[in-house]
Amino acid sequence: MSQIITVQIKILPTKEQASVLERMSKTYIQAINTLVFEMITEKKSTMKSSKDIHVPLPSAVKNQAIIDAKSVFKKARKNKYKSVPVLKKPVCVWNNQSYSFNYTHISIPIMVHGKASKTPIRALVVDKDHRNLELLKHKLGTLRITKKGNKWIAQISITIPTTPKIGTKVMGVDLGLKVPAVAVTDDEKVRFFGNGRKNKYKRRKFRSERKKLGKRKKLNAIKRSRDREQRWMQDQDHKISRSIVNFAKENKITVIRLEQLANIRQTTRTSRKNEKNLHTWSFYRLSQFIEYKANLEGIKVEYVNPAYTSQTCPKCSENNKAQDRKYKCKCGFEKHRDIIGAMNIRYAPVLDGKSHSA
Repeated sequence: MSQIITVQIKILPTKEQASVLERMSKTYIQAINTLVFEMITEKKSTMKSSKDIHVPLPSAVKNQAIIDAKSVFKKARKNKYKSVPVLKKPVCVWNNQSYSFNYTHISIPIMVHGKASKTPIRALVVDKDHRNLELLKHKLGTLRITKKGNKWIAQISITIPTTPKIGTKVMGVDLGLKVPAVAVTDDEKVRFFGNGRKNKYKRRKFRSERKKLGKRKKLNAIKRSRDREQRWMQDQDHKISRSIVNFAKENKITVIRLEQLANIRQTTRTSRKNEKNLHTWSFYRLSQFIEYKANLEGIKVEYVNPAYTSQTCPKCSENNKAQDRKYKCKCGFEKHRDIIGAMNIRYAPVLDGKSHSA
């Protein structure tokens, strides 16, 4: 088994190198869009090679543009050309055979005076906990370079081999708003993760800030505020998912079960007060963070049917609606309702039918 993740590294190109990267990034996207348009017009995949692509890009980059264009065309053909994506964000991609790096630089072929020349670009590969260096020892995939604001970022895909854990110790995890996550192991150990009240406060603060900026027509400041909010949300998801996986490791869990999230916005308990938070929080991203971090540790993630997981009594199987945060059944069973959800997720039917017994 293996897991593919992306390592982000800040690069510091010179003024001349930055200018070249900007031109190449725009040319790369234009080349892809042109190829996609040609393939859709002809209703078939292109047979062109890098020699047939007459744009100022290194051959390796042209080949990658052809691969990316075929991928876009394949998606368009699959949905019967109802929507054809047009790429806009400038980016440039190199395959793993055309670049190299050391502790201080990433060397890539770029266009210098009309010719492709392998050029070292300064990179901050070494981070404070040396995590990037450890990850970059594994099998390297494609390199994407893009500009975020005023910063240049190199994104390298890494394939990491994983060893599945032996045994069948199952943990259920319930995701929500007031309590971001609750985990219950098969031996009834419980842990709450995140702070729902703090999350709601921060979100209200960001919205209030944008409302004031909107009255002053500060459009760029509004965009920066949204970007800061998204970065903060993503950071919260990273911290929560890491804590969940660490809790699973401590308890020697081999399988984590989560709710299938397709209809979570319809099934999550909501009210007028938290409706805005419900429809903007990324439950899907949190579940994906949990899955990839768990897979790196050899812990399998399974998705279950979410129907009635927070209403069914784990003791007698009767359905009851919780009052606020308290769940009470006629049989006398009482618990926090999110704990009930996590307990039932452990035993709910796995959607692909390939479940480990809990």
